[in-house]
Amino acid sequence: MSIAIVKYNAGNIQSVLYALERIGKEAIVTDDEAQIRAADKVIFPGVGEASTAMEYLKERGLDVLLRSLQQPVLGICLGMQLMCRYSEENDTECLGIFEEEVKKFAPLSSGEVYKVPQIGWNNIYDLQSPLFRGLEENAYCYFVHGYYAALGKHTIATTDYVLPYSSGLHKDNFYGVQFHPEKSAQVGERILRNFLED
Repeated sequence: MSIAIVKYNAGNIQSVLYALERIGKEAIVTDDEAQIRAADKVIFPGVGEASTAMEYLKERGLDVLLRSLQQPVLGICLGMQLMCRYSEENDTECLGIFEEEVKKFAPLSSGEVYKVPQIGWNNIYDLQSPLFRGLEENAYCYFVHGYYAALGKHTIATTDYVLPYSSGLHKDNFYGVQFHPEKSAQVGERILRNFLED
């Protein structure tokens, strides 16, 4: 099985490669259209800022390529947010694969003060996809983000921070997770295995 990790200027690529290594998988890191199209599975990671990342994708035609992929694609963190319709982060039109919008966390909610960005472990619940096969409800994953995808018809996992939001999305062959499976210990490894081995 061939795995392609999309290379662009907002990837947390090394930690994804290490995580794949730990579960006995190898991947190529590439922005080459032919290599990405030929892969059995595609991982679209991301750490950074939405508008800059989208500009980079558009300059290289990767926005059109990503939308057109037929094989399973997994977006991680910013990767998942870029797969949504729109992000409030610098007023960015995104890939539009998922219809959900990405919004900024409000640090104050119901009189409680939240640190933004959310950094650390939080649980995922209401799991509705084979991506989470073998996981218990409220499994813990590692998050680092100041923006979130709203709940919507593509939500397959929910997390609470300031408010309930989508920590997992799925539509057709496209999957997205807001947390970092590559940094989420055994839970994350199980999710990566589920994505790669289904």
